[in-house]
Amino acid sequence: MPYFTRLLVFLFCLMVLVESRKPKRRWTGQLQMPKPSHLYKKNLDMTKIRKGKPQPLLRVEDHDFTMRPAFGGPAIPVGVDVQVESLDSISEVDMDFTMTLYLRHYWKDERLSFSSTSNKSMTFDGRLVKKIWVPDVFFVHSKRSFTHDTTTDNIMLRVFPDGHVLYSMRITVTAMCNMDFSHFPLDSQTCSLELESYAYTDEDLMLYWKNGDESLKTDEKISLSQFLIQKFHTTSRLAFYSSTGWYNRLYINFTLRRHIFFFLLQTYFPATLMVMLSWVSFWIDRRAVPARVSLGITTVLTMSTIITGVNASMPRVSYIKAVDIYLWVSFVFVFLSVLEYAAVNYLTTVQERKERKLREKFPCMCGMLHSRTMMLDGSYSESEANSLAGYPRSHIPTEEEQQDKIVVHLALSNEANSSRKKGLLKGQMGLCIFQNTHAIDKYSRLIFPASYIFFNLIYWSVFS
Repeated sequence: MPYFTRLLVFLFCLMVLVESRKPKRRWTGQLQMPKPSHLYKKNLDMTKIRKGKPQPLLRVEDHDFTMRPAFGGPAIPVGVDVQVESLDSISEVDMDFTMTLYLRHYWKDERLSFSSTSNKSMTFDGRLVKKIWVPDVFFVHSKRSFTHDTTTDNIMLRVFPDGHVLYSMRITVTAMCNMDFSHFPLDSQTCSLELESYAYTDEDLMLYWKNGDESLKTDEKISLSQFLIQKFHTTSRLAFYSSTGWYNRLYINFTLRRHIFFFLLQTYFPATLMVMLSWVSFWIDRRAVPARVSLGITTVLTMSTIITGVNASMPRVSYIKAVDIYLWVSFVFVFLSVLEYAAVNYLTTVQERKERKLREKFPCMCGMLHSRTMMLDGSYSESEANSLAGYPRSHIPTEEEQQDKIVVHLALSNEANSSRKKGLLKGQMGLCIFQNTHAIDKYSRLIFPASYIFFNLIYWSVFS
């Protein structure tokens, strides 16, 4: 009995101790209302795999996606639209262009349809693309291309409940462009980016522009340093391969107009200035051989440098370009100015040699002025001969002076006889020019500029 009493006392003390350690609630004067149950309700996670048999959103594993949709039936229509983000570069040497674009495909695959109460589409990244069928579109005549992968693959797949699919990717492609440089740099170039199915002929896949010309969108900020983008447009046609058949091919065409101002500053103006600089030699004394020769050689070498620089940045085509015509004609003008001085210098030497022989044969003519001797052409009277010999018209010469005058008449008659043998006025004029080398420079001062201006008028009227 005492043992049982002690046990009861111990349990009582233990209960008191437990009650004393519990936290006591304080009255705050407010009633604690229970929270609504909808705040604790969680949205149903559709991607969560439930216990038991899984229910996937897309029945990818239930179908063979190595086959195209509606295999064995009519051709599946695949719509395409493109948004051009940028034209990165145009290369004349390689004859190609680089373009960055968004390529989008539209088709219907009933194998991807799913039930949805809200009729909302589902968007996926590039991981699903490897599990389903997608069109095998490639770029015809492309040299290099790649899909952007920063920060992840730039691929988007959007599936609608009825099975319609939108497949979009961001691509940079470098493609060939056949350029005609016959009017370079006053030319316009038309380039095309061509899209085509690689494996499926027109009997299996019908490739078409989804919205016609509206299927091609461009950024308004697209610009190039050397070209003005005039027009973007789309076309389509069938392409035939003898071994495989007919294929639908889509074209993105754009026309480029070259800016001429850069070439005016770098090519045309320097060439024109070199030609004009070569004309300066016509006003330099013909006896200043170092000045005229160095000026001519400098202009010729400068023109050669300009021609070499232009051809270094161009492809080696087998036909003549518009810039070649201008540069080579300018080079010919510069070279002719050098030949002009060579002719003047040669005729001057021949003339001085003849005058030296004449003075040795007739010593009395040594006192005559050099300029007057050059102008004798056999058409002077006796009084004019006295004047050229140094006698005034009113002066009556003495006997010694008459002997000197006879010698002058003899020289004049010899020149007159030689000119009369030719018998034509044209021959006399040619002899006068031959005897007076200053006349060649005088005619060159007019003929060279007039000819060059006439060439420029024809050139710019034809190629502009």
